[in-house]
Amino acid sequence: MAPDNLTIIGTAHVSEKSVEEVKDTIIESQPDIVAVELDAARYQNLLNEKHGVQEDKEIKIREILKGNNFTMLLVSSFLSYFQKKIGEEVGVKPGSEMLAAAEAAQEAGAQVALIDRDIQITLKRALNHMSFWEKAKFVYSIIASFFSKDEAIEDIEDIKQGDALEEVMGYFQEMSPSAYQVLVKERDAFMAQRLLDLPGNVVAVVGAGHKNGIKKYMENPQDIPPLQQLLELKESKISASKLILFAIPALFIVIFVLAFLQGINIQSGLLQFVLLTGGLAFVGSILAGSKLPSAVTAFIVAPFTAIHPLLAAGWFAGIVEAKLRGVSMDDLSQLSKSESLRDMWNNRLFRILLVVVGANIGTTIGVFLSIPNVLLPLINRLMGM
Repeated sequence: MAPDNLTIIGTAHVSEKSVEEVKDTIIESQPDIVAVELDAARYQNLLNEKHGVQEDKEIKIREILKGNNFTMLLVSSFLSYFQKKIGEEVGVKPGSEMLAAAEAAQEAGAQVALIDRDIQITLKRALNHMSFWEKAKFVYSIIASFFSKDEAIEDIEDIKQGDALEEVMGYFQEMSPSAYQVLVKERDAFMAQRLLDLPGNVVAVVGAGHKNGIKKYMENPQDIPPLQQLLELKESKISASKLILFAIPALFIVIFVLAFLQGINIQSGLLQFVLLTGGLAFVGSILAGSKLPSAVTAFIVAPFTAIHPLLAAGWFAGIVEAKLRGVSMDDLSQLSKSESLRDMWNNRLFRILLVVVGANIGTTIGVFLSIPNVLLPLINRLMGM
């Protein structure tokens, strides 16, 4: 099955002209179906935001702080901030053209088809496919851009044109090929297949960065992977970075045990290890804006989490910080609506995320400083040097 007639509109997600173009095209073409680059969750969030509806859900801070959940929330918070910042400058809320498409479809008596993959699946697949260094480079780029000097946005419509768009996508592909594959190419294929499954006269509203990719896949449907393959979540493969993550704490334990068995005094080494990991976790928490009890928690647990690769000092500090700040579901919903650095800083959930990052970075620095100051001296003594 394929649409009898298909019109694909490539939009800039924060462009007033895109909103008008979407409305005019739908009204003129009177389609049977209007397909939009949204999944059910994002569509509902846009509707809730427009109508001021607050979802009544209990926030589970322990679940948020675990592994990929924490990373996804932190990254998506920064990305949402950037998009809203651009939208504020041009006077359009992000996603306005998608809501305009849905509203125009209802006015025209057309069905609305949500053709994008679930955002949670997309982010999880992206994180699973990225190497440690790609994640580090990606987060660094986000943070660097976040604190960089603002630049005026004068040619928002130009990003929909070929050369400028290719330059932007090329930069993203160079920064993280794995993330590019999941966030762009896979979604192009997914949306192309969804469009091929729609009958009748269809108008599709997608971001300009997906338009060409979707067209190519629709012209060559044999290249589209099965949708089930694009939806499955596999555990990431054991990488060199994960081996190092497990090897370093294991090495510390082995060296300390061997030194103890051979009668070598390890008290000073243990004390240094505790002070380096715990002390820097404490400092990292404080610098991230934590309350004193959270920083003390980071100090206490850091030496233990440093030798346990499946635990992180920041998780414990974050849980304490959440209790002290009284985080609610409203903080989660307001985080995605932040329009300034001050808004993000004043958000209690975002402050907790910063505390988690600060404590974890401090612990990591402490571990690496312990290698030359604690581990290597013990190894030398074991070898009789």
